[in-house]
Amino acid sequence: MAERASGPRTEDDVNEQLSPAEAAASRSHLLRTAIWVVIGALIAAALVCVIWVLFGTQTDLIGRAFLTILLLVGFAAVSIMDVHLASRRPVWFALTSLAVWIVTLLIGAFMIWMPGSTWVMPARVVSYLAIILVLQLALLHLRLYWKAHEQRPTLFTSIVTYVTIGLVGILAILLVLPLITYEWIEYSDLYWRFVVAVTILAALGTALVPLVNMLFTPRKPRPPKPLPWPTYADGRTPLPVLPDGQPDFQAYYTGRPTYAQPVPPASYAQPAPPAAYAQPAPPAPYMQSAPVPGQPPVAPPPGQPPIPGQPVPPTEPPVQPPVQPPVPPAQPPVGPTPPQA
Repeated sequence: MAERASGPRTEDDVNEQLSPAEAAASRSHLLRTAIWVVIGALIAAALVCVIWVLFGTQTDLIGRAFLTILLLVGFAAVSIMDVHLASRRPVWFALTSLAVWIVTLLIGAFMIWMPGSTWVMPARVVSYLAIILVLQLALLHLRLYWKAHEQRPTLFTSIVTYVTIGLVGILAILLVLPLITYEWIEYSDLYWRFVVAVTILAALGTALVPLVNMLFTPRKPRPPKPLPWPTYADGRTPLPVLPDGQPDFQAYYTGRPTYAQPVPPASYAQPAPPAAYAQPAPPAPYMQSAPVPGQPPVAPPPGQPPIPGQPVPPTEPPVQPPVQPPVPPAQPPVGPTPPQA
């Protein structure tokens, strides 16, 4: 069972133990304290440089003073950048970064004002840039390596992580010391053998934790990729489907399905039928346009009901034939009256 490593407190640990307001207040307090420490280191370095200028016996004071001004301005700029980036970093890493820069400032002030001829100043500047590179690489290693450890913290990985971080810190010190004191101390071959041994052990520990994470972290199964459905010679029309779900390869040579296809398969879309076999569109219903001023309305075609809201032209009444008066029945003709006897 995985155990939680008791190392530097991360943001998740702070949020679990404190409320959001308390966590924000604690973080702000630590950062403010770190900023005051940076300001104090900046003032102390400036005062030491001033004392060396007034009472020291070093030559080339103008060049050393110029390098000191560059050092202080660069340190102030880097400190401001670290404070702005502190909101995206864990508190322990932000404090560690500021501490590393304070050490870098003190080393730079010492290398500028320690005794030496004017001709060694370019070599010291190059050595100082190498010191900054070594310390920042060690800091970057600490950040990335601790992230890898937090992915799956166990007892084994916790021990390896702490030992490796210690070895990386010792290696950084062993590399920085010759860059500072190479003018006075000559390091033997045994010293560099020890540096190489520490480097090998640090590299081994750096590789162990990611490999253990890859070994024991479960991977998500990848869904199988569907096989492409075969088509006819045109490369677009898919082959029909047999009753067992397999492609009808015989239709590739005959040009027609071996079995009837009542329902097209859902894995692909059937092509549209040719225009010759398309069903004619039904006639559109009668729609009468809006009446135009000055024109009589148009009557709907025979058999179509009028559209509601549209005017219908008046229909004329059917013409009735004139009514003829009735003809009286014919009377028999009246002949002459016979004489009376």
